[in-house]
Amino acid sequence: IKYCVRFLLLGLILLLGTILLCNRIIIHSTESCLYDQIETIPENRVGVLLGTSPKLRGGRPNLYFNYRITAAVELFQAGKISRILVSGDNRRMNYNEPVEMRKALIAHGIPDSVIVMDFAGIRTLDSVIRAKKSVRTGSIYYHLPTVS
Repeated sequence: IKYCVRFLLLGLILLLGTILLCNRIIIHSTESCLYDQIETIPENRVGVLLGTSPKLRGGRPNLYFNYRITAAVELFQAGKISRILVSGDNRRMNYNEPVEMRKALIAHGIPDSVIVMDFAGIRTLDSVIRAKKSVRTGSIYYHLPTVS
């Protein structure tokens, strides 16, 4: 039993060490991609606005929704992006993240002509992969509005 306890303890220490090492590697390798001032963000053709509900259960405003809308508006107004790809879930008749985000963007003065809708944004990973492929091929303005 003494050896089993030592073996388990050593395994836990190695596991914890591996997790901490991986975390440090990720933090170090992504530091150059994080920005805290809009002036330092490089210009891009398209900004991807990932979907979330505008309201929480109970009807309270969802701050994540508000922060995402604010960030997209600030990036557009600063000239950092010229198009906004709005990607979100719309699987239910009474729930449509892209439409709600589009309404909020327009209410903040973003022209409808620069908003591209992606109605197949069920999962963040899928939205990011689809956006990357679309932007790389230059066809974002043509095929994403028809995805559903």
